[in-house]
Amino acid sequence: MRDHLPPGLPPDPFADDPSDPASALDSVEPGIPLDENERVAVEEDLADLAVYEALLAHRGVRGLVVVCEDCHEDHYHDWDMLRANLLQLLIDGTVRPHEPAVDPRPDAYVTWDYCRGYADARAHMDDDR
Repeated sequence: MRDHLPPGLPPDPFADDPSDPASALDSVEPGIPLDENERVAVEEDLADLAVYEALLAHRGVRGLVVVCEDCHEDHYHDWDMLRANLLQLLIDGTVRPHEPAVDPRPDAYVTWDYCRGYADARAHMDDDR
């Protein structure tokens, strides 16, 4: 039985099922821990993400849009999913599989570059005051 849940929880409904959909995850290669430069870059991205969310979430921005390197399509990531992905990278060098946003409103997502520019402009506005 592959059920590694703490005692007291309901049993895994797919335990010992050869067609368990989660079995595909068994073949996923373990991540390679980040080197020091990569770790610093991810930590900086996490700090930036917190600033961007604080500046933009109350304006209706739900997260970031990123062009996928594999399929060359836009992927829409909410703030929480982005944070979880970056934290997972820090932990073990991987990004967990996740479901894409269902029927996202593209106008509710912005790019990293937009966020950087917006944060920079806001910082300069605050400096001028």
